[in-house]
Amino acid sequence: MRSLKSPQMISGKSFEYALLIQFYGKLKQTTTVKIIKNSSFRIAKECFGFLSTDRRSDYLLTASFAVNFFIDIEPRLNNHLNNSDCLQLEIAQDSRGELGDARDILIIRSLQDWEIGISVKNNHRAIKHSRLSYSIDFGQKWLGINVSQQYLNDIKPIFQQLEEIKRLTNNTRKWKELDNHHSSIYKPLLVAFRSELGRLHDVNSLKVSQNLIKYLIGKKDFYKVIKLKNQIEIQAYNFNQTLNLSFKNQNPLYIIPAIKLPTKILDIRFKPNSQTTVTVKLNYGWELSFRIHNASSKVEPSLKFDIQLLKSPKKLFKNHLNIVGNKD
Repeated sequence: MRSLKSPQMISGKSFEYALLIQFYGKLKQTTTVKIIKNSSFRIAKECFGFLSTDRRSDYLLTASFAVNFFIDIEPRLNNHLNNSDCLQLEIAQDSRGELGDARDILIIRSLQDWEIGISVKNNHRAIKHSRLSYSIDFGQKWLGINVSQQYLNDIKPIFQQLEEIKRLTNNTRKWKELDNHHSSIYKPLLVAFRSELGRLHDVNSLKVSQNLIKYLIGKKDFYKVIKLKNQIEIQAYNFNQTLNLSFKNQNPLYIIPAIKLPTKILDIRFKPNSQTTVTVKLNYGWELSFRIHNASSKVEPSLKFDIQLLKSPKKLFKNHLNIVGNKD
C-alpha cells in the first residue's frame, strides 16, 4: 500500500468501498447481488481499513443515505426478471477515466442489458486533472482533432526552456525558485491553449464543444456523489436518457430530466486578474475553468490543468441530503 500515500486518495477509495458495501448490504435482501472482487476492489477495501473506527462508521452512514436515495430513483436496482438476473457491483479501474468514462462504481444487470455508474468525490469538485506537455496532443486526446503546427510552434520554446532548466540543475530546481513563472511560463501556455481551442472550434464547432464536455464530464450517463461535511450531493448527468428507467410497472420516485450537450463555444477568456486560469463558456448553460499549475514541486516540462465545472444546465438534477451524525 506504499503507493497510496495521499490522504485524499485513501479517503476517496474508502468512500467508493463504503458505497459498494452499502449497495450490497441493502440489495441482497431483495435480489441476487454479486461483488466483482478485482484489484480496484482490493485497493479500496485496504484503504477503508486504514480509517479509524469512527471514520469508517461515518463513511458507511453517509453511503447509506446515498444508497437509500438511489433505490428510490432506480427501480431496477432491487427488481429482477428471475433468479438468474444477478446485479453486479464493481469498482472500475482508474484507467477508464483517461477514456472519458467518469464512473468509479458500475452497477450492471446483464440479463436486462442495463447498467448505471457512479462517480465518487470526497470533499472536492474537480472534474479532471489533465496534463499539458509538448508531446501531448490535447486536440486529438480530448476532441478527436489534431492540434495545429502553429500551436506546437508556440509551445515548443516554453517546454524546451523547462527541459533545459531540469537538465542544467540535475532535476533539483524547484518551481518556487523561478522568478515570475506565472507570467513567463503559465500565461504564454494558456494563451497558446486558448488560441488553439478557438482554432479547433472554427474547424468543427459541434464536434469540439460536445467532445470537450464528453471528455471532461463523461461520455456515458452517470450519477455523481459528492461527500461533503455533514452533507452529500447527488447529481445526474443524463445525456442519453439511460438513467432513472422504470421496471415494468415500478416507476422511480423522482424524475431525472435529460440534459443537452453544447453545440458551440461562446467565449474563451482569461479569468479577471489571473495569469493561470482560462474560462470556457458554452451554450445550454455550460461553463468550465482551466487552471494551470505545476504537477511536481520540481521544474519539469509537464504541467497540469485543474478543471472545474463552473456552471451547468438548469435541468441538471441535483439533490442534497443532510447527514445526521456525520463527523467527517
